[in-house]
Amino acid sequence: MEKLDLTKKYKSYYSAKTKPELTEFGELPYISIAGKGDPSGPAFADRVQALYSVAYAIKFHYKGEGKDFAVPKLEGQWWFDHEQYTGIGMAEAPKAVPRSEWLFRLLLMIPSYVSEQVIEAMTGSVAAKKALPMAKEVQFFSLHEGKCVQLLHVGPFDREPESLQMIADFSREQHLQQNGLHHEIYLSDFRKTAPEKLKTILREPVK
Repeated sequence: MEKLDLTKKYKSYYSAKTKPELTEFGELPYISIAGKGDPSGPAFADRVQALYSVAYAIKFHYKGEGKDFAVPKLEGQWWFDHEQYTGIGMAEAPKAVPRSEWLFRLLLMIPSYVSEQVIEAMTGSVAAKKALPMAKEVQFFSLHEGKCVQLLHVGPFDREPESLQMIADFSREQHLQQNGLHHEIYLSDFRKTAPEKLKTILREPVK
């Protein structure tokens, strides 16, 4: 049985250069779970666990039907209340907005053949079999970002503002405006990788 590797199928989606570049992406399917709070806190970790648990349940369900796939890299969209924190751009936001006030949506891309009915069934199964009620919050999510500015950030998360400023400068020079939520793709496992070696794609939808 051939295993579908989404990171190879969508190679350009999971790659970026260390300098800002303009790119474009069509509509893609995911499973997702939303939350709020410090990414180093339990609310974030619990949702990562729930999302991966459902992803592997979906994987083994389809493997039993002869359609295997590798669970791809974790992704996240991040935003905050712009009415409360007026006039703050993404380059300043990591330092200006308290970590407890960040909203997030965690994502894992899925093959196009995964149905919403199977996703719903697997969330219920995981919640019951693994005593993980948060699994029921996982749902199908479709994202069409279109035109984006992105770069590969190498290093700890607290140095991201430097890379985000590079994106902001590039966007301003190209007369581009923000057109969606800040998007990160975690190419490294941040639970096991040294901070200075972390690789994260930073992506900003623009128009």
